[in-house]
Amino acid sequence: MILFLTLLGFILSADSPIAVAAKKENRVFELRIYHCEPGKLNDLIARFQNHTTSLFEKHGMTNIGYWVPMKEDNQSLYYVLAYPDLPSREASWKSFSADPTWNEVRKKSEEQGKIVKSVESVFMNPEDFSPAIRPKASKKERVFELRIYTCHPGRLPALEKRFRDHTLKLFKKHGMTNIAYWKSVEKDGQQPRLIYFLAHESEPAGKASFASFGKDPEWIRVRDESEKDGKIVQKLESIYMKALPFSAYR
Repeated sequence: MILFLTLLGFILSADSPIAVAAKKENRVFELRIYHCEPGKLNDLIARFQNHTTSLFEKHGMTNIGYWVPMKEDNQSLYYVLAYPDLPSREASWKSFSADPTWNEVRKKSEEQGKIVKSVESVFMNPEDFSPAIRPKASKKERVFELRIYTCHPGRLPALEKRFRDHTLKLFKKHGMTNIAYWKSVEKDGQQPRLIYFLAHESEPAGKASFASFGKDPEWIRVRDESEKDGKIVQKLESIYMKALPFSAYR
């Protein structure tokens, strides 16, 4: 009986293969970036806070997080939505766009001029090494860092292996909080990019963490071992952002 209960406890534990398989994330995610007309970012934020987020939920979309870059000259809103699948995404946006309430809100909010200048959209699938994407607010104020890696041709699997086996643990060791990891869905079957969010106590704290991470002998060993067949990362983008008050992640 004791042996049976021990085995049962392992099966139900968070680290068991069965539990991990049960937690597999099958949702489709979308990173959307709205670049605003000059001076219109606050109008866009107000529209999202007062109307858009609730209308998204009404039409079957899940709000994951909303952020704005910490550089004041970057007048953009970054946010992530989740959907059960791509057909659901298309149906949700179609019904949202036709919603009389949304059309009234949009018209009224743009009486003094257009708000959004351009929109970027990136579909994303969760990486198998990502923490569970279950938004929550921290008791302490923190900043978020969006990092996007473009790999040399054919090198994404090597990057994924490095993150899966080593990098996430080393990030945690150096005071960073792993939030979520995805790979992008690119047009024409191009190689996906690795897209992820980290959380830090502050921007200076984040930069200090990466400085100590970069000097860590274990990281240097892992990096050199993983790059025996050539460099992996071709381009790295990093943006420090603050979460908006209505963001699920903050």
